[in-house]
Amino acid sequence: MRLLLFLVFSFSSIHLYSQESGYSVSGAVVDEFEQPLFGAVVTILNSNHVTTTNQDGRYVLKNLTKSDHLIRVSYMGYQPVTKEINLNHRLDGENIRFDFSLTEQIEGLQEVNLIGKSHKRKVEEKGFAVNLIETKEASLRNVQTNELLNTAVGVKIRQNGGLGSEVNYSLNGLSGSSIRIFIDGIPISTYGSSFSLNSIPTSMIKNIEVYKGVVPGYLSDDALGGAINIVLNKTAINNINASISYGSFNTTQASVNGVYRFKNSGFTVKASAFHNYSDNDYKVSGRSVLVAGIGGEQTPITARRFNDAYRSTGGMFQVGYTDVKWADQFLIGFTASDDYKEVQHGAFMTITPYKDRFLESDALLANFIYQKKDVIIKGLDVNVNALYGKRNRAVNDTVAWAYSWNGDRAIDFRGDEYQYTWGSQQEGGPTLAKINRKVASIRTGLAYSLSNHHKVLLNHVYSGVDREDSDALRSVLENTFQGTRDLHKNIFSLTYELSVLEERLKTSVFGKHYQQKTTSTDPAIEQDANGNDIIVDEVVSSTNKFEGYGFAASYAITPDVTLLTSAEKAIRLPNETEVFGNDGDNVVANSTIKPEVSDNYNLGFRFGRFRIKEHEFTISTNLFTRNIKDRIGLPIETSLNVDNELIVYVNQGNAKSKGIDAQINYSYKNNLGFNFNISRFDLTTETATGTEFDIPNTPFLTMNSGLRYSFKNLIQKKSRLNLFYTLYFTDDFSYLTSQGSNTVGDDFFKVPEQFVQDLGLSYVFPNNNLVMSFDVKNIFDKPVYDNLSVQKPGRAFYLKLNYSINNL
Repeated sequence: MRLLLFLVFSFSSIHLYSQESGYSVSGAVVDEFEQPLFGAVVTILNSNHVTTTNQDGRYVLKNLTKSDHLIRVSYMGYQPVTKEINLNHRLDGENIRFDFSLTEQIEGLQEVNLIGKSHKRKVEEKGFAVNLIETKEASLRNVQTNELLNTAVGVKIRQNGGLGSEVNYSLNGLSGSSIRIFIDGIPISTYGSSFSLNSIPTSMIKNIEVYKGVVPGYLSDDALGGAINIVLNKTAINNINASISYGSFNTTQASVNGVYRFKNSGFTVKASAFHNYSDNDYKVSGRSVLVAGIGGEQTPITARRFNDAYRSTGGMFQVGYTDVKWADQFLIGFTASDDYKEVQHGAFMTITPYKDRFLESDALLANFIYQKKDVIIKGLDVNVNALYGKRNRAVNDTVAWAYSWNGDRAIDFRGDEYQYTWGSQQEGGPTLAKINRKVASIRTGLAYSLSNHHKVLLNHVYSGVDREDSDALRSVLENTFQGTRDLHKNIFSLTYELSVLEERLKTSVFGKHYQQKTTSTDPAIEQDANGNDIIVDEVVSSTNKFEGYGFAASYAITPDVTLLTSAEKAIRLPNETEVFGNDGDNVVANSTIKPEVSDNYNLGFRFGRFRIKEHEFTISTNLFTRNIKDRIGLPIETSLNVDNELIVYVNQGNAKSKGIDAQINYSYKNNLGFNFNISRFDLTTETATGTEFDIPNTPFLTMNSGLRYSFKNLIQKKSRLNLFYTLYFTDDFSYLTSQGSNTVGDDFFKVPEQFVQDLGLSYVFPNNNLVMSFDVKNIFDKPVYDNLSVQKPGRAFYLKLNYSINNL
């Protein structure tokens, strides 16, 4: 209540605080691809007015006199821009906005004196085990957000198939719901499956923050193993960007986004939309891709997936005000999305795949954003981000015929086509199940800078789901007395940040309080004292309250050598799917599942950025350990349950992950770029008798490498041709529990080591408005597998066009 009263008071008081005398000029500085430029120098010529842009590319110049001025913006590697501003006819105290779009210099830089640090470096030197991924180059290519994440050190994307298939994110061996995904700090689960990282184009993303093990307080969620925060572009410079790509497996991806801000009023309109489609009819083979004949004879074949199409469409629309006196951002709008996904098989690729089983999802969410720095008093910042709306999901499975991998109906040993006795593709009977949800999420943050060295942050995240299940194929009585599923979660965090010794020592200490309540209500028929049937509600409810805490610290031993360390007692509460189940994903409910707790530790170094003439390089390492109690995951696979279609999340027991990450980045003359990273860890658990063994279905060694080279003035002046090469290596792993010294038959369950190589190029035309790119994925067409040996696409080709108009 006090927080609410404070916010109301803040909103009502914003217009009342005093303004500084003179004129104020503000705006945004971006590059030709609408990416904000952090640290650009903004100067009023022939005066002492000078400032630099913040991480969002924004600047403010205050106390300007009533006259003509020349304002100049410069940034390393870009052509400086100068504009004239006339303040003679402006109203006193009026805030004038000037936006700048800088163009990269084509000529190579021979000598650069670097002052200050980039936003990326500042984030990565705060003490957390964090990587900041920039999307500037990826937005020009046919690279999905998940592919971009998969190149980060310690990150492994676990995907069961092609575009639109189920995805799990693994950080240092911990995966699933141990890793929380956010969009601007809002849990992505709120948006539903129809608005996912598969569908968000990289052109909409400013950067991606990847926190491993220890998660800062401002994200305020039960992210036990780490967090991935997608930071969307927030620049209010007028622009429009559109892209379309087409490639293998009849894959089409299109997106458009734009911003228009009225200079005088600050009224801003933002809109974006996307559409994705793929047949996902890539070739598969292996132990389960067989055709059964007369007499039970089984013939291995190479087949095309035939029931795996995916389509997703969505958009976001917002209106409000940006960069005005009473708000940096005040936006209201809605997000809408829907998707359609055919289901080829269950958790495993079995001998009889599915046909005509599919899922449909949609979501309609209202959203609200308010951000303001220096509210009422200097140093007090407010940030509110909220969503509320409905999500729906439907499962359609009514076909009883069995099918083979050639797409024809399966035959029995007599040669006759047959049907499943349960009347559907998945065991359990035909279904037209629907899950309707009302969802809400609000993230509130207050930050107060006591001085340049001390800062206090208070954050709160609320997430709520009210869920109702139904099935049109059930009886009227069953649907009339259908149960409900409710989940509500509150997480509070308090953080204190300290920066001393001329910013060489930076520390962050935080505490978190977790609350979660789950309720399952199911009607049941009982008899009263007179023997009459009555309807009663059977309620299963549980409440969990936990406390967590942690810290992060960094110490700059030299300006280019930094020690980083962090630790956290982290809590992970069971999510909706793990508690209530989900028919669409073949997941059974488990109301008795317990939260998991982990003690996480990181210790690392960052060396660089070192510069030797025209060579630059950075090296970083991180040692980590995770001690987990009551780890949540799928049952440990054995030869007895390895072909089950249905899965259930359980507490596997205690587990431990320990290992090392390392990466190196190198560049030469701003033309050549090279990066390499490696992650090696152990992930073990213990049985009740104390026997320790590796957790199955987990790759313990991964490596990624990338090479980029830019040709300038090729074919046309002021054009650029960028060449890209990427290598992914995943060591072999088994999805069967180790049987000790008896290894007979283990190879049957082993996923072999995998080398996957991609090539790409992008051509930037001289006006910088049009970019054409061509990508070849898995150029040598190597077999690629993932979770439970599900096969992923082979070689694929994609062509993409990207067109943008800046400074509308």
